[in-house]
Amino acid sequence: MSVDWSRDIAQLSTARTLLFVPGDRPERFDKAVSTGADAVVLDLEDAVAADAKTHARNAIRDWVWQGGRALIRVNAIGTDHHEEDLACARELGVPVMLAKAESPDHVRSIAQHVPVVALVETSAGVIAAPQLAGLPGVVRLALGHMDLAAELGIDPADRTALLYSRSALVMASAAGRLPGPIDGVTTAVRDADLLRDNVNHARALGMTGTLCIHPSQVDVAHQQLRPAQADVEWAQSILEASNSDGVSTLNGHMIDPPVIARARNILAQN
Repeated sequence: MSVDWSRDIAQLSTARTLLFVPGDRPERFDKAVSTGADAVVLDLEDAVAADAKTHARNAIRDWVWQGGRALIRVNAIGTDHHEEDLACARELGVPVMLAKAESPDHVRSIAQHVPVVALVETSAGVIAAPQLAGLPGVVRLALGHMDLAAELGIDPADRTALLYSRSALVMASAAGRLPGPIDGVTTAVRDADLLRDNVNHARALGMTGTLCIHPSQVDVAHQQLRPAQADVEWAQSILEASNSDGVSTLNGHMIDPPVIARARNILAQN
């Protein structure tokens, strides 16, 4: 089946919020879309019990055939359900989020057929992030910090312990000419202040989105990922003061190409 992926790739490249929905809960699919999340992830991995995965794939098929659009989180390579999950995604012509992405060869074999959001959840995945980000068909990196923290034996809430991993994905994404990576979930779904803090921390490091597990998190995340008004006004003043002849100044500060690039980036996020 020939699929035009341009719309999906554009959506995933700019997505700030990706909302997970269990694949075996089809009554929630349309509700998830209505939250305003930039992308909906129909989950076939952690959110679905082993004996319900076939039912979940069938539920996803029915919904997509009726006009629904989302990406599917498929089980990791080497697990019992990976091949069936991937076959479902290819049959439906939808992108995938690959759980525990770490082998460039394996990810390449998938990305040849469907766009991939590579979910990095292991130390091997962090180390391989530069290779993953450079693969054709990989449109974004995302951090699964809960599984990563479990492997490393650290507290998933410890930002210092996970600083290297987040920064590694930011650097890999930039070097691979990908948009900024997507941060992991905030599990305390009713703690909006914690979500704000988590998003602000990730954004300060260069991440440009977050995974969500509850509809109430979507608007909060969107608000925090939007540049502050003062930053927007600064960026506008920079572009107004700049000229095509090279370096200029504003209020005694030099305006050179890196400053202009930052200003344009802020306005693009607004």
